Amino acid sequence: MESCARIYRPRRPQQTPLYRLLESLYEPVKLAWEERFEARYGFWQGCWDQAVARYLDCGVWECGFARVRCGECRYEMLVAFSCKQRELCPSCAAKRGSELAAFLVDHVLEDVGHAQWVFTIPKMLRPLFFRRRERRGALARLAWQTVRDLMAAAACEPELRPGMVSVIQTFGDRINPHPHVHALVSRGGWTRDDRFVPVPYVDPTTAEKLFRHSVFTLLLREELISLERVQLLSSWRHSGFSVHNSVYVPPGDQQAIEALVRYMMRPPVSLARLRLLPGSDEVLHFPKTGGDDPGSTTPERIDAMDYVARVLAQIPPPRKHLVRYHGFYSNAARGKRRRDQGARAETEALELEATPAPAAAALRKRWADLLRRVYEIDPLVCPRCSARMKVIGFITQTAAVRRILDHLRRSASSRPRPPPAPSPHIPAPMA
Repeated sequence: MESCARIYRPRRPQQTPLYRLLESLYEPVKLAWEERFEARYGFWQGCWDQAVARYLDCGVWECGFARVRCGECRYEMLVAFSCKQRELCPSCAAKRGSELAAFLVDHVLEDVGHAQWVFTIPKMLRPLFFRRRERRGALARLAWQTVRDLMAAAACEPELRPGMVSVIQTFGDRINPHPHVHALVSRGGWTRDDRFVPVPYVDPTTAEKLFRHSVFTLLLREELISLERVQLLSSWRHSGFSVHNSVYVPPGDQQAIEALVRYMMRPPVSLARLRLLPGSDEVLHFPKTGGDDPGSTTPERIDAMDYVARVLAQIPPPRKHLVRYHGFYSNAARGKRRRDQGARAETEALELEATPAPAAAALRKRWADLLRRVYEIDPLVCPRCSARMKVIGFITQTAAVRRILDHLRRSASSRPRPPPAPSPHIPAPMA
């Protein structure tokens, strides 16, 4: 019988500082938004009400749960529902990042070397892309054009197509407005006949200049910036633009690829770096590099309402893409390759017809598989006998939820408590 070294334990979201902040300060921040926060973070978004409401229900048993039972020892546990909100719930964001990482490794990325590219813009231009969310897609396209043109020039192949997956991040280390692009890029590209041409190095300084020129051209064309402002930014020794591509993952290193994708998809809030100050209207936000040891780092003290406003400003509109596929990894290119492979397999048509196609739900990684793949824990391993557990039902009706939870509380209160452990300074009595 297969066992797992670590047992899954349900989380308690009500005890986290982010939950307590949103529960107590969301309505005050909403009432004060136009006066205090609109100038910095843009207009109030109506979709935030539903996003916060669903987050406050995430992981809470009173809002419904699944029943999971062991078929061997009949042990049973409850698993609360998740909210699946983007850029708000740290737990669901981690799952989303794990799901994307598994999908990329299994279905998108080729077995070649990859590098992480990061494209940033100066502070003076960030409001133009942060407040107008539709321009963030244009920023990702400019990053793709920079990668494509430089790799084609380096390989002397004008039609070279690298593979790239880009993610728009809108926050900095302090959850401040900071739109920038993270991209996973192949170390080379493919020709029209699908021949891979390696490109081991692209000069980041040249990439920065090309990316800066593309951004200026876009803003001038849309009349969002004046030529004088462009000349001013271009005259600075440090223009604020930057391109980094030094993080490299060799072929076959699946674990490193998945870790890198999860980093690209990380949520704005890290619960490990957030502390509430009892009796204060401020929170402590610790820097990313030093952990939460006050002896080694100095945390930033942030007004609690302003911190909530920063978090809300990061919530994306519904049905807007955060991940984009370019070049050899684009949806069109992958679809064309699948059609070509199907045409070459016409001789095996009878065998393919005899094999049932997998259900659409089976193509998605299940909750248990994702946790096992990322955290090396298995939520469906029984903590008593290590047998496999199964989901036997979903409880959503309020009356049924309340009855089950009340029964569990009464059972827990009537269960005899174990005797207290003996003091380490007094020997235990002999049996």
